Amino acid sequence: MSLDKVLAIAGKPGLYKMVAQTRTGFVAESLIDKRKLSVGIHHNVSILSEIAIYTLTEEVPLRDVFTKIKEKENANATSISHKDSKDKLEEYFFEVLPDYDEDRVYASDIKKVVQWYNLLHKHDMLDFDVEESTTDEEE
Repeated sequence: MSLDKVLAIAGKPGLYKMVAQTRTGFVAESLIDKRKLSVGIHHNVSILSEIAIYTLTEEVPLRDVFTKIKEKENANATSISHKDSKDKLEEYFFEVLPDYDEDRVYASDIKKVVQWYNLLHKHDMLDFDVEESTTDEEE
């Protein structure tokens, strides 16, 4: 699945999949418990495809960070939990993205990335390369 349809909604746990558009927003389905939620313009919503991680030289799209984690973990779930200590999370993230900007990427950001990766892995939604090549061929 493309990250264009995967959402993070402020104040709501986990990730959501966009199901349908409505007149006043859209309907999203939780990846955690499959509950549907009506999301209006008053919600602060982030589309995962538009999120990037700061490095010392550039901004790396979240899709690329997930791909690096997937390579490191041999396509398995992460070896650490998002509930691990700040030091463990930072050490892990340094192995995945050695030049990430430690001043602008906080432990809370790393927690979200690890949690989101594990959630996407659980739902088998980490095959970005397959979708991109299919989309390119259609154009």
